[in-house]
Amino acid sequence: MTDMDGGAGPSLFPLHRCKTLHLVRHGQGIHNVEGDKNYKAYLSPDYFDAHLTPLGWQQVDNLRKHVHASGLSKTIDLVITSPLLRTIQTAVGVFGGEGYADKADVLPLMVANAGNSGRAAISSLNCPPIIAVEHCREHLGVHPCDKRRNISDYQFLFPAIDFSPIENDEDVLWKANIRETKEEVAARGLKFMNWLWTRKEKEIAIVTHSGFLFHTLTLFGNDCHPLVKKEICKHFANCELRSMVIVDRSMAGSDDSTTNYPGKIPSGLDLPSDVAVEKKLEKEEPDSGFT
Repeated sequence: MTDMDGGAGPSLFPLHRCKTLHLVRHGQGIHNVEGDKNYKAYLSPDYFDAHLTPLGWQQVDNLRKHVHASGLSKTIDLVITSPLLRTIQTAVGVFGGEGYADKADVLPLMVANAGNSGRAAISSLNCPPIIAVEHCREHLGVHPCDKRRNISDYQFLFPAIDFSPIENDEDVLWKANIRETKEEVAARGLKFMNWLWTRKEKEIAIVTHSGFLFHTLTLFGNDCHPLVKKEICKHFANCELRSMVIVDRSMAGSDDSTTNYPGKIPSGLDLPSDVAVEKKLEKEEPDSGFT
């Protein structure tokens, strides 16, 4: 193996076998504040499906400014969010449209004061589509803050979000007395990453959770320099965005390149000079002398 085959040197992959992922952890939730003081607060039913704090909304506003200033708002094809209140609020606040003007033919991304936010309604115009997916939820079980409400409740609060990938209205995945193991979270994360290859979109923002991100990303980067591995796997701060590229090494994706060009149009002679030289040398090889 040469340096260019391993982690010591650069790697080269066809562009159409890559996707750009913008990974985002939600803004500060009410459970983060109390849980930082006392871990047992995560067991409190008071924090069921925890919503963003006022500080969390400030974090969302600042990330939104960055997304627009950096140009990401113009390049993202799709936003995927975990179906919990704090992640949905973050997704619409960061990637949604501007203030909503009531129109019969346009649904809002978020109605006013959704989740006791005190925020104005958010438009679904001039922003990428947002879909909710169960696979990128936080660690399942035991902690009420990680239990979602019924999808029908979310559909009322966030009318323009696509919840169709979620099969069950009620939360059938969260168990009051069984907590997912770290290995199970990681396996679910890998399943989610593989599912991304079924999507046609090339640049995707994913709004999810600290535990899900940490345990999923630890599966990646083992062929990189240790500092790159650390950069991939370290814990996310609230409303941190980290952009990465995922590569399809196994031909899981089926999309053709949209930028490759076959050349030779119109067709003509095009023998490369280096190939011509090789052929000439082959013809000029001396006779061995044997008959």
